[in-house]
Amino acid sequence: MKNLLLTIALSTICGGAVAQVQPSWTEWHDMQVNDVNRFPLHTDFFSYESVAKAMTGDKTKSENYLSLEGLWKFHYAETPDERCTNFFEPNLKEAESWASMPVPGMWELNGYGDPVYVNIGFAWRDHYKDNPPYPPTKDNHVGSYRRTVVIPAGWEGRRVVAHFGSVTSNIYLYVNGHFAGYAEDSKVAAEFDITPFVHQGENLIAFQTFRWCDGSYCEDQDFWRLSGVARECYLYSLDPTNRLTDIRITPDLDANYTDGKLAVNCKMEGDVFVELLLNDRKGVAVSNATVSSVGATTNVSINFNVKNPQKWTAETPYLYQLLTKVYRQENGAKKELLAVIPQKVGFRKVEIKGDRFLVNGKPIYIKGANRHEIDPNLGYVMPMERMMEDLKLMKSLNLNAVRTCHYPDDPRWYDLCDEYGIYLVAEANQESHGFGYGNDAISKTDLFKKQIVERNQHNVSLLFNHPSIIMWSMGNETVDGPNFAAAKAWIKSQDLSRPVHYERAIKGDNSDLFCPMYITQQECQDYVDSDKPEDQKPLIQCEYNHTMGNSSGGLKEYWDVVRQNKRFQGGFIWDFEDQALYGIVPDKMGKPVRTLMYGGCYNTYDASDNNFNCNGFISADREKTPLAYEVKHQYQSIWTSLKDKASGAVEVKNEYFFRDLKNYRMVWQVANEGLVVQEGVIGT
Repeated sequence: MKNLLLTIALSTICGGAVAQVQPSWTEWHDMQVNDVNRFPLHTDFFSYESVAKAMTGDKTKSENYLSLEGLWKFHYAETPDERCTNFFEPNLKEAESWASMPVPGMWELNGYGDPVYVNIGFAWRDHYKDNPPYPPTKDNHVGSYRRTVVIPAGWEGRRVVAHFGSVTSNIYLYVNGHFAGYAEDSKVAAEFDITPFVHQGENLIAFQTFRWCDGSYCEDQDFWRLSGVARECYLYSLDPTNRLTDIRITPDLDANYTDGKLAVNCKMEGDVFVELLLNDRKGVAVSNATVSSVGATTNVSINFNVKNPQKWTAETPYLYQLLTKVYRQENGAKKELLAVIPQKVGFRKVEIKGDRFLVNGKPIYIKGANRHEIDPNLGYVMPMERMMEDLKLMKSLNLNAVRTCHYPDDPRWYDLCDEYGIYLVAEANQESHGFGYGNDAISKTDLFKKQIVERNQHNVSLLFNHPSIIMWSMGNETVDGPNFAAAKAWIKSQDLSRPVHYERAIKGDNSDLFCPMYITQQECQDYVDSDKPEDQKPLIQCEYNHTMGNSSGGLKEYWDVVRQNKRFQGGFIWDFEDQALYGIVPDKMGKPVRTLMYGGCYNTYDASDNNFNCNGFISADREKTPLAYEVKHQYQSIWTSLKDKASGAVEVKNEYFFRDLKNYRMVWQVANEGLVVQEGVIGT
């Protein structure tokens, strides 16, 4: 009877029936249950209350936004059996004496456990037997979080959604003592509709996360294994019944790569009238359209045709803006404004023709690097300032491409790559390297199908609209097979505008390109010269030129092959930055010193591959190493050579595909030995 009364009470608050779902507490070791009550995934956008707020592009200024970041009460348990089982109870007096933990923040960098670095093998390697779907229980630390937030009066009667940008490895969420939902996939935001459980004024939000869950078998990346919360966390409010639930934008160019087309798919529910306004960079209107929906969920596609638009490339990152206004409609007429959604749009076409990978009809070079999300001070937490620093370093070193190894990054990184021009291979959060590549690898079985497919669905569903993404990657270093065939089939059912990349497919059907790791310069040459049918795909190495202590030796020889303009078009250096974390160690006199630490620095118990993750051409604190200058030289796009010493005649070769050199000037110094570059090539 009490349960019935509770349901009726909640129904009164929300104006509708509420299903009372409770967790089984087996979700964290059940590979067939990866979420409960998760808010449907959608592309990354925010609904503002006005055009003026939308044009700021800063959701924190919106009245529809409420931050969850800051210090939370925190309880740490060594094992699941020792965790606080009533962490969510509103009147839990003992929680008043709990410690504090920042959100976002990683446990191991705030005094709870040690950072662990493993290259190949799960984080419990050498201590526990792999037994999927079950992770170990010993040393499987559990963190419980509690915080009171105040729901503003203006949110009364609105839908309220909780957004947790990245929680490792999972999240059980409760609001005011009620179970709100569960989610895995630590590198994609977990969202939950908490409307039935909140009210105006003070509300208790509590969640629990495990160091390892069954999803950890799909998160065996070569990086630091940390726990806790990364990325943005907040609540946001929406109209309770009338809204745009998703919007997907697909740019295209005609056969001559001249005129543009923009396909916009709107998913709506309720009685809504939607205006779509396409403006150029200066705010000048280019095109517009309207669509509407009544009652049930509706999908509507709109095509914008634009005569000779400015084209987006990494060299010319021109962005238009699509402003979507959502109104409540009544009898076919728009009424009050409910939401304004701003999104950047880039007109570009990605395709494979024959043995070439093309952007806007050109067989571009991929001058790329792999980039982990790692900050030496904060671990997985990447402030915007650090992202901008990384981007500026890349541009200064002539990089034009990044592979998001080996998971989706913070969505703000993709925004920056759209704006400043970086080609992205967008990788799903899937790696099971610890199982190996043999035919008996367990990740090839049906047990892993749901995980592998869902993680690719999350990646594509969230990041679909970014023009900087030129191909999808289904993951990394997991045995190929039917699970990836299913993932690729799903991706193709959603997006035919981008190729699909998967390294472990080698030359098979599950990759549209040949994207190997670490094949030699001679093997690259043999491939581009081959007439074999299996050697006719474009070659772009997803990892090459491992920059650990070798000053990028051999990079020139790779690019000698690339610059033959055959089917080898470049690759992604492993990797961009050293992975090291600042810690405190005693010096010879016993005085504590803050220094960069590696995998083997923390203890001798946890599995560690020591400093093998320090193989970047940028140091962990973002200083250029000697390797960086070799990368900069080999990746440059303007080359000069002295053709005639007597006259000083110079040959200048432009390797850009979409820009000329009319806005550049050359400054030279003539010395006795010939013509010498004094200041290099200077952009205006």
